[in-house]
Amino acid sequence: MNVHVLLGAVLIGLGVGFLSGAFGKGGSAIATPLLHAIGVPAIVAIASPLPATIPSTLLAGRVYARSGDVDSRVVKLGLPIGLPATVVGALLTRWIPGGPLIVATDIVVLVFGLRILLTRGAANAAGNERVTKARVLVVVGIVGFVSGLLGNSGGFLLAPLFITALGMPIKRALGTSLVLATCLAVPGTIVHALLGHIDWTLTLAFGIAAAPAAGAGAQLALRAKSRSLTLAYGAGLATLGGGLLAMAH
Repeated sequence: MNVHVLLGAVLIGLGVGFLSGAFGKGGSAIATPLLHAIGVPAIVAIASPLPATIPSTLLAGRVYARSGDVDSRVVKLGLPIGLPATVVGALLTRWIPGGPLIVATDIVVLVFGLRILLTRGAANAAGNERVTKARVLVVVGIVGFVSGLLGNSGGFLLAPLFITALGMPIKRALGTSLVLATCLAVPGTIVHALLGHIDWTLTLAFGIAAAPAAGAGAQLALRAKSRSLTLAYGAGLATLGGGLLAMAH
């Protein structure tokens, strides 16, 4: 791994860490296509940011938890289904090439950004009535599988699904997403490490910048107005996903 790629990884970690703390994502879904764009092989770009998301999401999640913006019931319901689903998805990367997974990540980021923008006014109206056990199990189970497959901690899917499928207020959705993403990153990291997909030097370069930046991002998000935060979240996801998808082609 040359010095230019490592420097790029530090800069990407700084930006992605801040955005992950602000927007309730582990950050590896965004880091993957960016690292691939600077020359990191696809499967390494998929897996290497994942271990670094554990400390960064943990720090950002604690910020949200201290403000009361974490739904502990959703976390407790989701973990028993999310953890094994992540392992299954990660194991499948042994047979699925990395290139299509990069494109899939870009598409999913774009779709959810557009969905948040189109539904931002309705998500909070249903309140806790939509946070049923069945919905939580379906959401976290699907996200766990996909996050293992795409080599990320699932936050880029959890947060928008908590908003649109469970009707959570945005700050609670972001905080809950970060706590769950921290846990889901662990089994995925173990499987990808055993498969030899992780470049630990790259992980260190990315993570050393991402962790402190994530805490700063979370602090900023908690001070923002919910409506403004939702708009920025949707617009940011849609712009990033569309841009990365265009670069891939």
